[in-house]
Amino acid sequence: MPNQQHAPTPFVQRHLGPRPAEIEHMLHALQLASLEELTARTVPASIRMEAPLQVPPAASETEVMQELADLAARNQVFRSFIGMGYHDCVTPAIIQRNILENPGWYTAYTPYQAEISQGRMEALLNFQTLVTDLTALPVANSSLLDEGTAAAEAMTLCRRALGRSGEARDVLLVDGGCHPQTIAVVRTRAEPLGIELQVGDWQTFQFSERVFAVLIQYPDTSGAVHDYAALCQQAHAAGALVIAATDLLALTLLKPPGEWGADVAVGSAQRLGVPLGFGGPHPAFMATREDHKRHLPGRIIGVSRDANGQPAMRLALQTREQHIRREKATSNLCTAQVLLAVTASMYAVYHGPRGLHSIAARMHAQAAHLAAALETMGCELHAADFFDTLRVRPQLRTVAKVLAAARTHGVNLRDFGDGTVGIALDETVTEADLHSVVQAFGGGAANFDEAAASEPAALPTELQRTSEYMQHPVFTRYHSETELLRYIHRLQSKDLSLTTAMIPLGSCTMKLNATAEMAAISWPGFARLHPFAPADQTQGYTEMFSRLEEWLQAVTGFAAVSLQPNAGSQGEYAGLLVIRAYHHARGDLHRNVCLIPSSAHGTNPASATMAGMEVVVVACDADGNVDLADLRAKATLHSANLAALMVTYPSTHGVFEESIRDICAVAHEHGAQVYMDGANMNAQVGVCQPGEIGADVCHLNLHKTFAIPHGGGGPGMGPICVAEHLAPFLPGHPAATVGGAEAVGPVSAAPWGSALVLTISYAYIRLLGADGMRAATQVALLNANYIAQRLHGHYEVLYRGSNGLVAHECILDTRPLKVSAGVEAMDIAKRLMDYGFHAPTVSFPVAGTLMVEPTESESLAEIDRFCDAMIAVRDEIREIEQGRADRENNPLKRAPHPPQDVCADVWDRPYSRMQAAYPAPWSYVHKYWPPIARIDDVFGDRNLVCTCLPIEAYAAVDAA
Repeated sequence: MPNQQHAPTPFVQRHLGPRPAEIEHMLHALQLASLEELTARTVPASIRMEAPLQVPPAASETEVMQELADLAARNQVFRSFIGMGYHDCVTPAIIQRNILENPGWYTAYTPYQAEISQGRMEALLNFQTLVTDLTALPVANSSLLDEGTAAAEAMTLCRRALGRSGEARDVLLVDGGCHPQTIAVVRTRAEPLGIELQVGDWQTFQFSERVFAVLIQYPDTSGAVHDYAALCQQAHAAGALVIAATDLLALTLLKPPGEWGADVAVGSAQRLGVPLGFGGPHPAFMATREDHKRHLPGRIIGVSRDANGQPAMRLALQTREQHIRREKATSNLCTAQVLLAVTASMYAVYHGPRGLHSIAARMHAQAAHLAAALETMGCELHAADFFDTLRVRPQLRTVAKVLAAARTHGVNLRDFGDGTVGIALDETVTEADLHSVVQAFGGGAANFDEAAASEPAALPTELQRTSEYMQHPVFTRYHSETELLRYIHRLQSKDLSLTTAMIPLGSCTMKLNATAEMAAISWPGFARLHPFAPADQTQGYTEMFSRLEEWLQAVTGFAAVSLQPNAGSQGEYAGLLVIRAYHHARGDLHRNVCLIPSSAHGTNPASATMAGMEVVVVACDADGNVDLADLRAKATLHSANLAALMVTYPSTHGVFEESIRDICAVAHEHGAQVYMDGANMNAQVGVCQPGEIGADVCHLNLHKTFAIPHGGGGPGMGPICVAEHLAPFLPGHPAATVGGAEAVGPVSAAPWGSALVLTISYAYIRLLGADGMRAATQVALLNANYIAQRLHGHYEVLYRGSNGLVAHECILDTRPLKVSAGVEAMDIAKRLMDYGFHAPTVSFPVAGTLMVEPTESESLAEIDRFCDAMIAVRDEIREIEQGRADRENNPLKRAPHPPQDVCADVWDRPYSRMQAAYPAPWSYVHKYWPPIARIDDVFGDRNLVCTCLPIEAYAAVDAA
């Protein structure tokens, strides 16, 4: 036996921030003897786990890498010509290495703090500009979850945009030429809202007074390109709007939707350099007309100005979003696909307009060449006008023989099930691939020779694009690798990510995203699989899903799991649909009331509304707990119609509520199901289980608890775990065997959502094992309580548990400082930037407060540094309180302090430049500089600009 002292360091010691001696120091500060005592005093005895988690013991990094490699090897990477909105592509190496695999990009958070997020917001502004240019619609958002959910969001946008007229209309016309998974997702969303889908042929649509919109695909799922101009005129004459699901690459050749009358354009930007990944994560998009911009779902990057009047970017029109509108919201979107949208935008910057046009033209030429060869064999083409996709009726062989022959060549084609075959080409296609396809149909090289004599097919003149696009210099300036590399890193340097400092955002769990956990996302065995590839080619994924589901069941105490929801918000929605289906299956169609505590995240009431439920808010008591008396009263009042109770645990107020079992029991007594929001699961793993507490369903934020990075605002994953009686209703999918026997419809376009990033959570669980995950939870509790203790006397912790302890996060009450010094929570947030920190969560769940969550991954040194910064800021506030600093002209009100301010010739502030820019000793060792002064939010919303400014504007900022 090798000597144990030479064994590799267990991964848990890499994952946890504090060293054993530091843990002892922190426990001593809290007057605790051990992590077990901390757990016993924090987590109520009635819900604490006694038995260990039933997951495998921890493995080494080498062992986990081999395990994942073995799984990847069980997947077969065929040439994928299935199409349906998913295409193989080339991710330029410079983008793969410097964005997708770069923690400077993937460990950043959603850009709510604009001053420290300018880099990725510029990249997202490029994405929005790309989308608006190619669709010829003036306003776009910064990404959505997938094409199916984007189409569903467009449906509700159109109904809202029609105002009172839309409220009286309840029919969406859908062309059968849309991708089947898109139709299925839209149908799932429509049904709870009382919207009727009428699926048919767009050429025979009848516009009754009930129709509020029409959904069409351009090019359609068969590859056909249609002229929809007359349809748009007909729809508009009937008071309806037009949604076009489209392909950005195709729009470099085709007349854009905005020019032939579409009101909304949606689609996926996956083929712009984003790996297939067995279905995701992929950046969807939406663009619309100026009149509808305030109905646009998701996040929009807008150009505003900073305190110096210089151009600066921010999240615009946030009053549209779920965290503001709550139950009045019509979308529950929170996490999107920022990392992937950045990838797509850089792909466009890399290639430029000429490059994208060249790729599209080559694909079209190949499709035309292939079509001509197939026609020489007597094959019948479904459509004469196409871009890159053909639907063909074979003549020399049956469909089954064509598909089988193609597979012998390592090629997957699409079976339409009606005697026709689909062939969707992409930028990776070679001449050899085309010959393989022709051979599969029973032909050979002679058919290409014969086809060469004919004129290649061309797109109809009336559908050819003549307008320019991507004319902003950003799309032509960085075509040498040297210039692009510098541009990427220049943007990265503007942002604060986990590579700079801890990000103590409450309810966000910004923990370590270990390099070993991230490694597999670039492996072809995972990254290059089409989501609808035959099951015998995806055995590695199948096995990984099976193991991951089993482990998540063990973690949560539930009986079944769906991995389909591709965001936490989608998990909430899916869970509520499952509850709704359960009641309907029992004949309780009237149960539609959902009780939600007032402290809940905004996605909760938004999701409930989308699921067709009526939201009733339950009060919280003075200690931040659910008010049991109010809960009982409202449950009794709505007993006959009660469907669900949504609850977050530990509570959004950062405490383990002692009465959680009683809370669940009240709901059950009145026939309701309990939905547990898993946003705070990082405080539960290994110490308690939602299924044992009394919940019936919960979702998990894998991008929080299970180490998928936030990516600057996505990707995320929100699988749902359910009790046995709800398992029959788990979401299904038209293209795969998933879900229960009485499945609700799909909530994501792909059967397993963003499957590629599930490799990260798989690795996380394997690397930590049962003991490591429990230790991670305990250290997360320790770090939060240590911060609460260190800041005692400087900031009051608003809520504590029965033993005076918090859970994994704490809320600092800064409201008294507004009275004593005129300082608000946002002023503290901006000042922390000068100290090199991202702010805690501002004004959630309590307005005027800061919520701090350090996670288990931060060291004692980093936590102390953060506490020192918070205390130093409090001392600056005391200067104001004591009259030694001006209430308006002080380091907090003027924060942050970018270099152009500090280095200006004139300094007219009553505090020194050193205090402004170097307020702490560590600033001299490593200084993070916010690139702009404080953002002007009001100006940005009053003057919405969501596309790239002229290059002179950026040059002025760079020169300042």
